[in-house]
Amino acid sequence: MREKPSGADLLDIAREVLRGDILPTLPDRNRYQALMIANAMAIVMRQLEADEGGLADVQASLGNLLGADGTPEQLNSTLASRVRSGDADGPEIWNALHNIALGKVAESNPKYR
Repeated sequence: MREKPSGADLLDIAREVLRGDILPTLPDRNRYQALMIANAMAIVMRQLEADEGGLADVQASLGNLLGADGTPEQLNSTLASRVRSGDADGPEIWNALHNIALGKVAESNPKYR
């Protein structure tokens, strides 16, 4: 077990300091870069909060769908190869791709939903 604050907590604190204390003092030419850093920190925080649970769900879902074992990256590669070759089609494949895309959007831009 990790001690508090967690990595996500530390990122949140650092992001708040960056946005609340540092960003207002920066010259205009540096504000965009600082906002990009703050947004990247927020994405990492959401990924840490999702942890491996979401990844394990994707892995299990793709493994069942493809009838294969492997890491999420390997299964994603297998799926991509099958889609390109025309060996993977149907509502199950499209539902899996849709769910994967929704998960990625939720991490990178949660306001989209």
